[in-house]
Amino acid sequence: MTDLDLLALRRHARRLLAPWEGGGPGATLGLVRGGALALHESAGLASLEHGIPIGPETRFRIASVSKQFTCAAILLLAAEGRLAVGDPIHRHLPELPDFGAPITIDHLMHNTSGLRDMLELMRLGGADLSQPWAAADLLAAIGRQRSLNFPPGSRFRYSNTGFLLLGRIVEVVGGMLLAEFLEARIFAPLGMTRTRHTPGTTEIVPHLATGYLPQEGGFVRAAHGFPLGGEGGLVSCVEDLALWERNYRQDLLPGIAAALQQTEAFANGTPNLYARGLEVTTYRGLRTVDHGGLWPGFKTCFLRVPERDLAIIAIANHGGIDVHHLAHQMLDMAAGPGLHPVPPMPKLEGLAGRWLDAESGATVEFSPGPAATQHGVPFPLAATADGRLAARRGVFPFTVAPPEGDTLVLETDAGTCTTFHRAPADPVLPAGLTGDWHCAELATTWTIAPSEAGLAVQVRGPLTVAGPWPIQPIAADVLRIRTPGTLFQGWLDAKLEGNTLVVSGARAGGLRFTRG
Repeated sequence: MTDLDLLALRRHARRLLAPWEGGGPGATLGLVRGGALALHESAGLASLEHGIPIGPETRFRIASVSKQFTCAAILLLAAEGRLAVGDPIHRHLPELPDFGAPITIDHLMHNTSGLRDMLELMRLGGADLSQPWAAADLLAAIGRQRSLNFPPGSRFRYSNTGFLLLGRIVEVVGGMLLAEFLEARIFAPLGMTRTRHTPGTTEIVPHLATGYLPQEGGFVRAAHGFPLGGEGGLVSCVEDLALWERNYRQDLLPGIAAALQQTEAFANGTPNLYARGLEVTTYRGLRTVDHGGLWPGFKTCFLRVPERDLAIIAIANHGGIDVHHLAHQMLDMAAGPGLHPVPPMPKLEGLAGRWLDAESGATVEFSPGPAATQHGVPFPLAATADGRLAARRGVFPFTVAPPEGDTLVLETDAGTCTTFHRAPADPVLPAGLTGDWHCAELATTWTIAPSEAGLAVQVRGPLTVAGPWPIQPIAADVLRIRTPGTLFQGWLDAKLEGNTLVVSGARAGGLRFTRG
């Protein structure tokens, strides 16, 4: 790369970051090429209160980008013969309940365990990310489970539960805290002196940026109280993640980089794009290896393109920045010639609006952009080479064909295709909803009662009381429950089956509430 090539890339990075120059929170952007940190540009403030700009020393919570480090710790122990990735998790964590099917360590790493996500379990019991609960509370939520989202190995569903348990296995087998293991076996050997595992969100960390969320034309400090384990507990920066990228190129931890990127097919033989704490996919004809991170006020994208010998690291302390898109915009410039053209947008007539899978009660909504929303989470869509639309965000298999009349087909993980129909225009709530509904796997009772706007749910969970959560009609036996939260205003899909209300969120499905 010539000096002029580098100059052009730096100017491109500054253009991308320009919207966040000034007095608000912002982002930092790094590009690694040929083993060198070729550029590192930043915009915005690490602290609005003190007017401190984001710079090379600034650290951020990198959230789920931590997952690959937890997997690396497991793989180091496996290389020493202290465990095997095919071990059943109960061999190392015998206190876990019987989930009805054997689950292996590798199921956890590939997000194919079927375990419900503990953050969503907490939310269904009324506990928000902003509240200061303890690790024991998260483990208790996992310990109440007796069923799974699906049989292990058959499907993909992103689950923080699996990586929390992986961190616990590292501690049991490694004989030390996860933070100590990561420091001794990964961070110190690789020179990552600004990276550490910080389970407590109130812990003092030098040069740590404050996370902010946009609100009413300004910003508020992002509240976060849950402890962080193997699923997302790292604090790091662009320079240290560049040092971590060097391990993928030079195999400084022998065999670990290759094992992290190894994928495994589902039980039906279709490929699973989720490797071990990493997603392996393609972008404009290039194979990419990446992962994102999301925590209140923080977003991270760690994106590698091995065949071009480059990596892009984008981190923000501004909850409104799409760092996944930012990183790929940088990739468009940095990759050079040979990128496949962006496919043309398919015809979108008839796509906008609400769609329903009547069998499961699942809903999805489409809006101009184009964008889709499921469980209250909006995400942009991009055109695919075969004339469909796919989610433009990581670790989320979602591809939809243009509708045919009032029918559309949505393809998700393991090649699963689901037919949706346009939802009724004037639905009414099912009769007989009022009263108490109890879910043993959540140790939670929902009381449905009249409110000013109709019916609403009052939640009595194992830790707190929450609500009212408004109820919205979708179809004759399907309803939507609105759930406020720190990160987004979500919704739960619920289907009435006799005296049972079957409730599903994005990462925890099939929870059964029966009349109390």
